[in-house]
Amino acid sequence: MEKIPSTDNHIHVDPINGEGPLKVANKFFRSGGTAMIIPNKPTWTVSLDCDFSEAMELVIKYVDEINQETKVKAFAVVGVHPAELSRLLKKGVNIFKAEKMMREGLKTAQKLVLDDKAVAIGEIGRPHYPISSEEFEAHNRLLLYVMGLACEADCPVQLHTESASEKQYKEFAEMAKKVGLKKEKVIKHFSGPLILPEENHGITPSIIASEEVIREALHKGRNFIMETDYLDDLKRPGAVLGPKTVPRRTKKLINSGLITEKEAYYIHVKKIEQIYGIGLDF
Repeated sequence: MEKIPSTDNHIHVDPINGEGPLKVANKFFRSGGTAMIIPNKPTWTVSLDCDFSEAMELVIKYVDEINQETKVKAFAVVGVHPAELSRLLKKGVNIFKAEKMMREGLKTAQKLVLDDKAVAIGEIGRPHYPISSEEFEAHNRLLLYVMGLACEADCPVQLHTESASEKQYKEFAEMAKKVGLKKEKVIKHFSGPLILPEENHGITPSIIASEEVIREALHKGRNFIMETDYLDDLKRPGAVLGPKTVPRRTKKLINSGLITEKEAYYIHVKKIEQIYGIGLDF
């Protein structure tokens, strides 16, 4: 295989606070990267008056720039980050109105998928910090709602949640079943190495590409995809992992004999194509 394909399943670009789409994509490409799945960043990273729709349209614009001006294939994921609900509540918006606003934003995300401007809805879910039981229940209602939207659109959802164990994976799988969404189309972003069926209950783990986590996952199998959750924020350089990580990690794994080129192709191309219903053409 001339070029080892490498897909980062969750990587941000941000020309306002970071280097922006073209610089990030070119860094990724020079390191061997071939495809980027890019969720929109939260509204407050854009401006104080940015709304959900504007944040989504911006990531679609950035993806178009990457596809037109670099050799990387980029795809947009659009949604409403769970922290948006927390921020609305802190501003004094009552929970019923805040939840309605979130639902309207998620409906916009579904329309963008149906219009072929994005390939998935996300990141959506529950905050990774402590919240009230009332807010927790609202997030769960939104999770069921967005999975229902994804089922209608036949697209995946990318979940941002608290640290997830087998218990949470089972919970998400049951939610998907309840609304008729295929479990493999529920992607747990920032996942640990829970790649066995009895650990993830059919949910797709998007493994954070640290060496320790990837090596632990590989001891169990190849049923995962990889991500950096790169933030593209100049105040936090390299957070969470840098844009070069996934392609470099993949090459290192192949060179050390931990995976074959065929297995890398499965992780970075075939599995991505299966989940998202896209063509990568490598």
